[in-house]
Order: sequence, then C-alpha cells, then structure tokens
Amino acid sequence: MARITLEALQELAGRALARAGANASMAAATAQALVYADARGLASHGVARVPQYATHLANGRADGNAIPRVAAGKGGAVLVDAGCGLAFPACGLAVGEAIQRAREHGVAFAAVTNSHHFGVAACHLERVGAAGMVGLAMGNSPAAMPVAGGSRALLGTNPIAAVFPRATAAPLMIDLSLSAVARGKLMVAAKEGKAIPLGWALDRDGKPTTDPGAGLEGSMLPLGGNKGAMLALVIEILVTALSGAAIGFEASSFFVDEGNRPRIGQAFLAIDPEALAGRAVYNERIETLIGTMTTEVGVRLPGYRRDALAAQAAHSGVDIPQGLHDQLARLAGLSRGGPA
Repeated sequence: MARITLEALQELAGRALARAGANASMAAATAQALVYADARGLASHGVARVPQYATHLANGRADGNAIPRVAAGKGGAVLVDAGCGLAFPACGLAVGEAIQRAREHGVAFAAVTNSHHFGVAACHLERVGAAGMVGLAMGNSPAAMPVAGGSRALLGTNPIAAVFPRATAAPLMIDLSLSAVARGKLMVAAKEGKAIPLGWALDRDGKPTTDPGAGLEGSMLPLGGNKGAMLALVIEILVTALSGAAIGFEASSFFVDEGNRPRIGQAFLAIDPEALAGRAVYNERIETLIGTMTTEVGVRLPGYRRDALAAQAAHSGVDIPQGLHDQLARLAGLSRGGPA
C-alpha cells in the first residue's frame, strides 16, 4: 500500500485527468470529488475511478472540453446540460443553482442531463447542508438491475442521498444505492481477484454468483427485493423524464472502455426550512428525534463515521494500493510512482 496525503492525491488525480483530456475545471472538480470518497473509506468511488474516467476521455465517451450550462429554468426549477463531460462541474453548477433558487422560492429542483458517473451522491450535498438547507441528491446509471418482476437489467443502481443540517452539530448525511451493494464494490473485487458474497449479483444467465466479473457482466440484485426495484424506478423517472437524460438501458456500461456517451441524469432538491414551519421548529424536531435515537446503545448517526474517517485522513492521509498509485503516476506523466 502507498500512504499519501489528501492534497497530494488530489493533485495526482487532477494531473492524470488533465493529461487524459479534461479541462482544468473538470479535472479539479473530479479529483476533489474522488478524494472526498477515499477520505471517507469509499474506495470504490475514489481515485480507483481515475483510470476508467481517463479511458472514457481518451475514447470520446466523455468530452473533456465540455462546459456545463443552464439550459432551462423557471422559478424553483432549473435544468443543467453537462455537455457529455464528466459529471462533477455540471453537478456543482446545479447545486449552486438549487441553493440560490431555494433561498428565493423556498424550494428548488435542479436536474442535470447529458451527464456521466457522479460519484458519491452525498458529496454534492455538502454545500446544501452548509447553507442550512435540507437536500436530496439522486442519479441514474447504466442498466444493472431488473425492474420488479423482470429478469434482465433495465435500471441502474440509482443512488440517493439526503442531508439534514443541525444547529450545533454536523449534518446527518444518508447515502445509499438501491442495489444490495454499490456496483463499484464488484469493480474493486474484480481488480483484487476477490470473491463476492452470494446475494450481491447474478451472472448473465440470471444465476447467483460469487465471481465479481460475472456479476459485472450480469446484473445486481436490488436492495430489499421488489421494493428496492420500485424505488430505483422512481429515481429513474425523476432524473430522465424531467431532464431528457438517457434511461439506464440506453447507456453503455461504465465498466467498458468502448461504448456510447452515457448521457445519464442527476437531480438535486434543496429545501429551506424557514419557508415551512420555520428553522426553530425544524431544529427542535430534528434534535428531538436524534436525542431519542441516541438513547439506545448501538445507534449510529448516519454520516458521522465517514466524517471521522475524513478528519483522520486529513491529518494522516490515506492508503491506496501501490499498483493504483503507480498507475495514477503513469497517467499523470510522472516518471516515478512511489508513495508521496
């Protein structure tokens, strides 16, 4: 393993993405989001994605010159076009628009179209929580799960996240995909040559498998069976029908080098508590709930463990596989790939 500071890792990832063709703002925003994931112990959505993104940039599956723009808007609703670039600059623009419009209208819904993989959904909600607003983030992805009652992959794993700010403590941050596990965990297991537990995925013939490669070629099992599949369908419709983005089965897998531009979608909802019962009431209600939850031994507040990991990583850095570090160094055009 290679130990590296977050600053050095972000610089390394940014250089690798820029060398692959990402413009400066895209490379910086993407590197920052990937390091956010690694700092919180979410390696499947961290810098391990850089080689994949770099290949997509090189092969034209993502446009490194794209500049996101506001394509439409009315009151508390806004549509951002990612221009088929990497998702992070477009998501940043959408979140900024959502916060600004929620301040004016009380609530705002910002959709993103013509996008790419948007990483850890919760990452995009940090600014919403810091603005004192309740937020939701969701996105679709290339087909990986069947619909309820179906047997072939039509929907993505479709993550959703929520942030609930607190008056005198860190926000609650809830983040999950609607597959039994995130598909990125299969990617990591495949790279490391490790088996996966039964119940995570099916092979291409619809049979349970412990082989991550077979699972990547097959389909993921939804969280909670048909109920998870139904929730994934809700997200699929919200982020495609309202934005014009591609449905999961229209997008080539992220895990192949060749394929189409995914053109998938994301959406962000920002709500100002002051516009409803008021901030004082909101604060009282959420603290009453949290206070009651935490009287029970073993209850863990969502997001707090990841915050603790991030604080530790900011102080001591993170460990990444030496092979990945060397690969990033090569992509960045560095002659040496030793630990930073």
